[in-house]
Amino acid sequence: MKQLMIAIKATLLLTVLTGLLYPLAVTGLAQILFPHQANGSLKVVNGKTVGSELIGQSFTKTEYFHGRPSAAGNGYDGLNSGGSNYGPTNQKLSDRVSDDVKKFRAENPTYTGPVPADLLTASGSGLDPHISPASADVQVARVAAARGVPADTVRQLVLAHTEGRQYGLFGEPRVNVLELNVALDQAAPVRK
Repeated sequence: MKQLMIAIKATLLLTVLTGLLYPLAVTGLAQILFPHQANGSLKVVNGKTVGSELIGQSFTKTEYFHGRPSAAGNGYDGLNSGGSNYGPTNQKLSDRVSDDVKKFRAENPTYTGPVPADLLTASGSGLDPHISPASADVQVARVAAARGVPADTVRQLVLAHTEGRQYGLFGEPRVNVLELNVALDQAAPVRK
């Protein structure tokens, strides 16, 4: 009986420590030290939340840059994060990529080069908010024409929103599509 009481007390103590006190302490520290990140890295424009800097969004209008395809089912739902698990010989993947190439060519008729791979393939999480600078560059002509501004103006925005390698070492240069599209709306609003 003595051993049972010790086990119950240990369980209660560890439940309070690891299930209540530790999470509250970590949450409190995060709110104090990193409030933007702790609250989802939300992007607010004119008092309205337009998305998270960490999760891709479905931009389909011609006047916006388009991101990577999502493998998360319906759009970029964070609850369905994960890859499609389709291999390179899977017919569903092949059909989706083929359809995406046709869609890209229809949306960007002046571009004749190869379509960058990241515009055709989902990231490992299926939620990546970034595209490569090359993927942004191939969309410049379409976006500039849709907004009625010079391509160089749009290209300068792409350059201004290109992030380098993390710590100068890790990953590849990238462009956050949400950040770029928000800057685009501010610098070159769509004329109605």
